[in-house]
Amino acid sequence: MAADWLGSIVSINCGDTLGVYQGRVSAVDQHNQTISLTQPFHNGVKCLVPEVTFRAGDIAELKILEIPVDNQQNRQTHDNGSAASCVPASQQNGTSKQKPVSAPQSIPRRTDARSNDPAGTSPQPCSKSYVDKHTEAINQPKNFRRRHNSWSSSSRYPNQVTPKKTGPKNGQLKARDDECFGDDLEEIPDADFDFEGNLALFDKAAVFEEIDTHERRGGGGAARSRGTPNERPPTYRHDENILESEPIVYRRIMVPQSGGKEYCTDSGLVVPSIPYSLHKKLLCVAERHGLSVERRLEMSGVCAAQMALTLLGGPNRLNPKNVHQRPTVALLCGPHVKGAQGISCGRHLANHDVDVILFLPNFVKMLEPVSNELNLFGQTQGKQVSSVKDLPDCPVDLVINCLDCHENAFLRDQPWYRAAVEWANQNRAPVLSIDPPVNDQDLGIHAKWSLELGLPLPLGEQAGRVYLCDIGIPQKVFREVGISYHSPFGCKFVIPLHSM
Repeated sequence: MAADWLGSIVSINCGDTLGVYQGRVSAVDQHNQTISLTQPFHNGVKCLVPEVTFRAGDIAELKILEIPVDNQQNRQTHDNGSAASCVPASQQNGTSKQKPVSAPQSIPRRTDARSNDPAGTSPQPCSKSYVDKHTEAINQPKNFRRRHNSWSSSSRYPNQVTPKKTGPKNGQLKARDDECFGDDLEEIPDADFDFEGNLALFDKAAVFEEIDTHERRGGGGAARSRGTPNERPPTYRHDENILESEPIVYRRIMVPQSGGKEYCTDSGLVVPSIPYSLHKKLLCVAERHGLSVERRLEMSGVCAAQMALTLLGGPNRLNPKNVHQRPTVALLCGPHVKGAQGISCGRHLANHDVDVILFLPNFVKMLEPVSNELNLFGQTQGKQVSSVKDLPDCPVDLVINCLDCHENAFLRDQPWYRAAVEWANQNRAPVLSIDPPVNDQDLGIHAKWSLELGLPLPLGEQAGRVYLCDIGIPQKVFREVGISYHSPFGCKFVIPLHSM
């Protein structure tokens, strides 16, 4: 029974996902419930494979478009006994012979047949236009491809009849359509396009050189019509300003007394050094105008703490996910204003979850700024020690040196001073000096960084890399001491300085 359908042209609807297939039945497997089509078409386009096999579960609807004459006669002979009872007697005894007609038949799904057609009635035939369309698609030559974007497509209006064009232009139009849409899909090459090989054929340098030569000779007519000169226009980098501006002045700070050394910032601005006498006078005038010692200590402590936090690793080290590796900073301070600056820095570091250990020797009498800063530091979680023996034996992350003073050089002869210097050298931790004094002799502790206040002093090689912080001195104060000042800080409060 399955062999009777071989050679028939059918249309198989596999749903919205797989689409509709048409082709000639080449094999029917009743045991595995499969059907195979040869020369298949998928949604009106010829498939690249010669044969397609469908399972019964994937078929939503199957329509028979054409039955071969031999198969139809065999089926009529095979079903003669059963069909005779259904045919009227007048037709059975008739002498006229009818031509076999291959009418399309529709085979519904199994679920539809069980529910809607329990008696096994014959399916309804499909429309003639649908049959003609799919039959024509299967019988077309190999190099033919139907246009699916045509307004007269029968898939859009199946009952509409398109008039046939007549005239001498019909052959030209057909030849043009065949030339445009007649390529077979099998002729598409499988190899990928060689972009690198094709690009190697293009000599980019030679083409651009030819364009530049043409522009230099004045060959650009469009350029001359816009009024551009014959000379080649200047080119600019991405970080250059194309707008004309005033010439840049790099020396904006003029001092009445030079310290003998000049620095420059990252942007090229020149920052001259000043001697300690002019630096002391600048601070005294600033204090007379309202910039008190407490204000200066607070500003210098904030800038020093910000620089120390950056040296400790910044956000990569100080974050909530890294609380088990809190940095440790050792502060070595003396009983003077420089030591008070270090205590202020330690207070800000302790507020930022840094383990701070403050070394300050016991003195019977201390300066008022030192006592005030020490009282504020006691409100934090920082630790204060008065003996070098209480300092940690293991290396710390950073040592901040505030032992030295500009005027009291006799402190270097004290036992606590020599013991603190020996501990710092043995700890092998990087050292940051805050406002170090100017002295050519060996101070004992070699700093890796030094932080200057306002304007730098002429420091030696022992100071390491010099940084400058803004402590908020007004410009009027600079003018009063004879300094022509223009801020070199820009958007920062701490900037690096480079020796010139």
